[in-house]
Amino acid sequence: MQRNWTVFLMPYEQAVDELKIKLRSLRKEFLEKGEQSPIEYVTGRVKSVESIKEKMKRRFIADDLLEQDMQDIAGLRIQCQFVEDIYQVVDLLHDRTDLTVVEERDYITNSKQSGYRSYHIVIKYPIQLATGVKEILAEIQIRTLAMNFWATIEHSLNYKYQGDFPADINSRLKRAAEASFMLDEEMSKIRGEIQDAQRYFHTQKIREPKSPKELNHESLDSK
Repeated sequence: MQRNWTVFLMPYEQAVDELKIKLRSLRKEFLEKGEQSPIEYVTGRVKSVESIKEKMKRRFIADDLLEQDMQDIAGLRIQCQFVEDIYQVVDLLHDRTDLTVVEERDYITNSKQSGYRSYHIVIKYPIQLATGVKEILAEIQIRTLAMNFWATIEHSLNYKYQGDFPADINSRLKRAAEASFMLDEEMSKIRGEIQDAQRYFHTQKIREPKSPKELNHESLDSK
């Protein structure tokens, strides 16, 4: 029987939209309280039909087990400034009552052979449909900005080489991954100083007198 992909993917699209709003609101809540947010950016996507089919073939996933065996049809990515923030976000996700953590993979303390680092959490998330509640699986990747830069480059190269990197590029990628993690470690050592500076900058920005252009916009908005 031919699958209706539009109908099948609809709950996943709804989940990504809802989770992006909730996680971005969490960041806003920290900032509104004048606290440092462990969340810097939140993005999300639903796998394309072509990507799903390719992974089903590569991983030998049966059609009737697709919803259980493919955990990343709905994917969220949270970027953080510091490694410590990642684990704070993990704790925040565990504390939520609107989702259930079902699986975790820590590729930060146990990096992949390629040098890849990230924290993966698979969640079960309930979606309210016209027919009732449907629970779907979604994967949340949590990483620093530096880790995300490396992973994005590696992902782009993977399209060209299909995972079979030349030895020279492979060794350079591993060195770049280590350099990226060293950067994260160094930033963690001066984390307090960085956060103090960011709070100071934010405070000064609020106190700065508004330009005539900004005042004019405010005047128009109040009408």
